[in-house]
Amino acid sequence: MFAVIKTGGKQYRVVADDLLKVDKIKGEPGQIVEFGEVLVVGGETPVLGTPTVAGATVAAEVLDQGRGAKVIAFKKRRRKNSRRKRGHRQEFTLVRITEILTDGAKPSLVAKAKPARKAKPAADATAETSADTETETKKKPKAKAKTAAKKPAKAAKPAAKKGGSGRATGKSKK
Repeated sequence: MFAVIKTGGKQYRVVADDLLKVDKIKGEPGQIVEFGEVLVVGGETPVLGTPTVAGATVAAEVLDQGRGAKVIAFKKRRRKNSRRKRGHRQEFTLVRITEILTDGAKPSLVAKAKPARKAKPAADATAETSADTETETKKKPKAKAKTAAKKPAKAAKPAAKKGGSGRATGKSKK
């Protein structure tokens, strides 16, 4: 089941467990918020709203309040010695869609618990030390030192002749 919601002047197609960055809305991290402007509810029998679907809401959990990357607005008027540089960081709210509700149902007030990560089994200390020695033995061998004889140093070049600008003038110096 999916829904198309409208918030912050933009429309988003969402399904359950989607992460979504929307323009800033009120809410603390961990709080459940509702989006009431549902334009379409899809599934086996899609329902189109005129303009919104009556009794449909989308519930989401606020994960974070943040600010986007800086956008530089630079204006220059040529030959007028006029320059303006302004930076802007758009505020956003990161939400996770928890449920799509129809027929006036209310969202559950508690956010769904995240599935627990499976912890790696703890290994014995002897196994760790043997694993360390195995990785040391598997390292690439170091490059062999070059045994080639060094080339003799080049003879010093004779000093450059002092003279004019170095361009040929057609006259010979004697």
